Amino acid sequence: MKFKLWASLIGMLALTLLGCVSNPVYNVTDAPVTTSTRGYQARDVRNAILQAGASLGWQMKDVRPGLIIGTLNLRDHMAQVEISYNRRTYSIVYRDSHNLNYDGVNIHKNYNGWVQRLSTAINSQLSVL
Repeated sequence: MKFKLWASLIGMLALTLLGCVSNPVYNVTDAPVTTSTRGYQARDVRNAILQAGASLGWQMKDVRPGLIIGTLNLRDHMAQVEISYNRRTYSIVYRDSHNLNYDGVNIHKNYNGWVQRLSTAINSQLSVL
């Protein structure tokens, strides 16, 4: 009986720890801007990034031409990224976070999914330019 109790406790602890697993921070570096037209400008890339972020709940701040800061607040978590862009490429790079266990290399596993979804949404917006 004690063995079953201990096994159950160890199993629950393992599941809890798996839920808190962290992974190396995922950055998007120099992703190509792929569109269906040739006549687009850097401002069109900017608008696509702003629309993509807003559609996913990111607060997007246009800092200057070529740089946007995106902030995502979910429950008690905050993730912030720098999105640099030009006519040919864009990058999404970790900037700051709160309550995501960032240790300088690794971060809560959900962060990477948020950045990947943002990149996918940006690519989707770019494809209709």
